[in-house]
Amino acid sequence: MDLRRHEHLYYVMDAPEISDAQYDALMNELKKLEAEHPDWGTPDSPTQRVGGKPAAGFKKVQHSRSMLSLDNAYSEEELADWDRRVHELAGNLPVEYTTELKLDGLSVALTYGSSGNGGSSTLRTGVTRGDGQVGEDVTTNVRTIRSVPISIPAHAIERARLPQGQGFEVRGEVVMPEKAFLRTNADREREGLPAFVNPRNSAAGTVRTLDPGIVATRGLVFFAYFLLIEGEYFAAGQDATLEALTTLGFRVNPHRGRVHTVKEMMKFIEKAGEDRETLGYEIDGVVLKVDAHATQQRLGYTGRAPRWAIAYKFTAEQAMTQMEDIMITVGRSGKLTPTAMLKPVFVGGVTISRATLHNADWIERMGLRIGDWVKVERGGDVIPKVAGIVEDTEHPRGKRGFAFPSKCPECKSPVVREAGEADYRCVNVDCPALIRGTLEHWGSRGVMNIEGLGEASIAALTEGGAVKSVADLYKLNEETLASLKQAVEREGVKKEQRVFGPLEIKKLLDQIRKSKDAGLARVLMGLSIRFVGERTAELLAQEFGSMDAIVDASAEELERVEEVGPRIARSILDFFAREANRELVAHLKSAGIKMTAEKKQRSTQLAGLTFVLTGTLPNLTRDEAKAKIEAAGGKISGSVSKKTSYVVAGEEAGSKLDKAKELKVPVLDEAGLLKLLETSTAP
Repeated sequence: MDLRRHEHLYYVMDAPEISDAQYDALMNELKKLEAEHPDWGTPDSPTQRVGGKPAAGFKKVQHSRSMLSLDNAYSEEELADWDRRVHELAGNLPVEYTTELKLDGLSVALTYGSSGNGGSSTLRTGVTRGDGQVGEDVTTNVRTIRSVPISIPAHAIERARLPQGQGFEVRGEVVMPEKAFLRTNADREREGLPAFVNPRNSAAGTVRTLDPGIVATRGLVFFAYFLLIEGEYFAAGQDATLEALTTLGFRVNPHRGRVHTVKEMMKFIEKAGEDRETLGYEIDGVVLKVDAHATQQRLGYTGRAPRWAIAYKFTAEQAMTQMEDIMITVGRSGKLTPTAMLKPVFVGGVTISRATLHNADWIERMGLRIGDWVKVERGGDVIPKVAGIVEDTEHPRGKRGFAFPSKCPECKSPVVREAGEADYRCVNVDCPALIRGTLEHWGSRGVMNIEGLGEASIAALTEGGAVKSVADLYKLNEETLASLKQAVEREGVKKEQRVFGPLEIKKLLDQIRKSKDAGLARVLMGLSIRFVGERTAELLAQEFGSMDAIVDASAEELERVEEVGPRIARSILDFFAREANRELVAHLKSAGIKMTAEKKQRSTQLAGLTFVLTGTLPNLTRDEAKAKIEAAGGKISGSVSKKTSYVVAGEEAGSKLDKAKELKVPVLDEAGLLKLLETSTAP
């Protein structure tokens, strides 16, 4: 219909063909027709964007896949370090990056399902990011955002190369343009309400407004950047994802590019910084993502962020203050982190007294001394950091140097620094800091989900000697918990009181018992194995099916798992090579913790065969061809050798095809590959 087309041109393409008055006239005409003929109305009609009464609240919704945050970089040097790590983990897989603006708004996930109307799809739910695992259902409000399609026609789904009749999910950012922000605050001022601090807060507050009628007036815009099918990212890669989203009718930010080197990244970042004031909406940096889906899978995830993406943050607001001392803290991985203790200073909207100092090399390179006057910066929710030393006659340098400790400040064990690593670590498994950090991680929502096992509870359990490892949690009983005391001071008198009351004891023990059934993937995450985050833990659990199989796996067996490369495999092997860690697993098993998972069934029809892909296939992308081969039990190699079973060649195959002919390796085209997959015999 004409109205839907004009809506798309105005709100998505930013290229209106008619005036606002003409658009309003068309809308009023449609409303009149639907009122006269109620049976003509449809759920995806433009008149149905706003409807119903204000909501009483928002229900919680579990995400199909975690909405993770991104790691940050603040300099070309940090970006170069990330690029180096990406290439190391990617091995022989291609590394090319997409560059996108980092929009400063609210992340939202939209799900679409088949409407049963000729293959079209309709908006089912809109959910906020929340804590990354669970968000709030704001579907009614999201429907009012004009750049969010309520219905997507079948021909668009087909052109985007999405499976017909299958649901999909679109993730992106809801932002409030600067003009809408100013207008909203003017309206609030007239109503005697406090103004929003910035467009980001305004967008977040608006999306969570209980009255969709108010949301509809605020002028919010949705920019899409991720596409998921059955909880998996679109396999064609990130650049193709953005094209597919555009085809589906979503607004995709036009300021994007493709780069290969850090120099090219910085050129895009500098251009984004220059354009920042003229965009009409706020950005706080640039996001860089590895483009190829296969490479993303190889790189995998940490516990909180994908390894294949990073956010380069623009220079944050700065302030100047004096650094009074440097404190060393020990994390659950044993990492020693230096923190600057500052004279309190107001910066970025808050008063700060601590800031990160990165690592020992950074402190030495900066020549930092205790007593120095330093520049401190903080942007958005970023942890404050020391950005440099103030060197002028009004602010003399500090007198006392700083030497990084050779022993752990918690347990006094010698610290180690592995070759190629920037950080010093305590490797004493009995270190109190490691135990506290490990317990906190073990009980967290995304791992074993033990409510009541917070910082204060953990301090009481460890200081009282009741818990020295996560295995000890499963030995706790009412008597032990009831006996724990802590010193408190009331009205100048010191007394001892119980840490846990009867209700707290019951709740904690119930939660601990419940955690026994969390499953193998959660246990793997809880063990804090370096580089093994949520996604990698799930893949390991699906591949091996039991903890015993993972403990006894070889490097070659581990590297067969999707997203597990040599570095992750080595970390897993090193972890289970330590007797203390094997004993921990044995104790957990004897406590009745479930350490098995349903093993993913893999086809073996191409088992033992190695394939090399080269050139462009007529229908399949390289990632799709790779996925089909691996699903059938075959292996992919990046180079041709005598051990290669088949080379799959498309247009512009190049030197790999020449090498195959030289070595007399069988060559398949796309049709030959598909036939091999169907018959499991050579064509």
